[in-house]
Parts: sequence; structure tokens; C-alpha cells
Amino acid sequence: MRSTVRWDVELTALSSISQKGEDSGTTTTLFRREPVIQPDGKPVLVPIVSGNSLRGGLRRIAEELFRDVIGYEQQIPLSAAHALRNGGSLTKVTGDGLTGRRRKRLRELVPPIGVFGGNGGGQPPIDGCLKVGKVVPRVRETETIMTRAYDGRLMSQFELVSLESYSRFDDTDTRAFPESSAGGGAGKDVGSSMLMRFEVETIPAGTRFETFVRLDRATPLEISFFTDVWGRFARDGFLGGRSAIGHGRVRAESDRVVLAGPDPQSVDWRVELAPLRDEVIEALCWLT
Repeated sequence: MRSTVRWDVELTALSSISQKGEDSGTTTTLFRREPVIQPDGKPVLVPIVSGNSLRGGLRRIAEELFRDVIGYEQQIPLSAAHALRNGGSLTKVTGDGLTGRRRKRLRELVPPIGVFGGNGGGQPPIDGCLKVGKVVPRVRETETIMTRAYDGRLMSQFELVSLESYSRFDDTDTRAFPESSAGGGAGKDVGSSMLMRFEVETIPAGTRFETFVRLDRATPLEISFFTDVWGRFARDGFLGGRSAIGHGRVRAESDRVVLAGPDPQSVDWRVELAPLRDEVIEALCWLT
């Protein structure tokens, strides 16, 4: 039996949140903003983390959990790895393609595809059962669209958002820089050192956010798998960009509610799928 399950989520930033990754193309990276209608009817642009950012973080956790159980390193095509890790891309079919029966079996054997969907097999995208909400900061300008009660002091987004500065030093003319194949220090070829300064707009640690994640008409195995994925994110999750330099660490608290169908049965997806390893890898090879 299939069920629809929703997690109502409150996130707390444990380090400052940046929306963009390392390669922004500019020296100043601004947060993405969306208009939110205020009680007086006027729109105000508010920094909101896209649902795509949260979904991407969950998908990468899902792929790693699945890889650890199935052990498909060096045994699946690159297109399948992309489908698991980032959703894949639309390509022309090179084999038999994904027939209706194969698509059904692929979802049954590969819960990352059943949950998140993906592209592969030269066919239309495979839809997943997961819906993810945008991650909205709890500030004065968003309080009217929040679903959870809050009795703390609310700050304006204009008080919270700030610019964090970084510098990158080009030390090609120092003695410590390795010599190039042309001989001599690199500084002798490219000139003097240069200090580059970058700025990133961030939301500070301690900010609270609201969002949701929802599985629509999911099987017990898909719910079991995603429950593990969500548990990993709640304990050690990152949101947004620049996690390599300390941004984006979050703590998640959530309430789960069954919206439709029976309360999901207790299923261990690892026990179910580990004996089917060869069949799982064969199914992943259909994503070519």
C-alpha cells in the first residue's frame, strides 16, 4: 500500500547561510530574493533559499547511502551515476531504452530514483514522489506566511543580512611557490603578487527557517529509504553553498504526518535490497 507523508520542518542555521557556490563569476555574490506580500499589500524582496538547494543536498545524501549498501563503484555507466547524484540529463537512447516495465522495476529497485526521479535511458524524465518546499527565514517580513508559532523577538531581514569578506592571495613571487616546468619561480613569468577580495551576502548563524518535505503515494520501501536520508540531513546537514569553507551547517527538527493511505509499515530498505545487488546494478545500467 502507498502512503503520502509530510515532514513539517524547522531549520536552525549553525553557521551563516550563503545561497551560491564557490564559482559565482563575480567578486560580490548576493543572496537570491523573492517578493513577499506584506500585510499592507506591498511586496518586499526577501532572501529565500531555493527548494532546489535543499533537494540537491538530500539527493547527494541519498546517493551516498545507496552506494554504501549496494557497492556499485566502477560497475555502472557515467549516465547512471549522474542520474543518482544530480538527476542526470536528457540524451539519445543507445540501447533498448526504458520501457514501461523497466521504468517500474527501476523505481522498485533503486529508491533514489523512486524518490527523486531522474533522467536516463533516452526516455522522458522519470518522476519521483518527493516534493520539497522553499526554505523561508523567520524574519519580520515573512511572519505572516509561517505555519509555526514563535514567541521570540523577530528581526527584520535588513538587520540580519550582511556581507562576509574573503581574500585570495596570489603568492607566485614568493620563495615557497613551486617552480614551474619552464624553470624558475612562477612569479618570474607572470608578474607580481596580487590580493583579490571577495564578498558573499549571508544570513547569520542562529536564524530559523521553515520548509517541508513530502512523499506523494510512496511505497513503504521508499518511505523507509527517505526516512534514513532525512535522518542523516537532520543530524549533519548543509544548506546552500560554500560548505567547504564553513557555510551552511544546519540543524533540523520536524514533525511527520501521514496525509493519505495507511501508516507506513516498518520496512528496512537495506535488508530488502542488499540480496538483490546484482539485479539493482543491472537496472542502473539501463540508464544509458
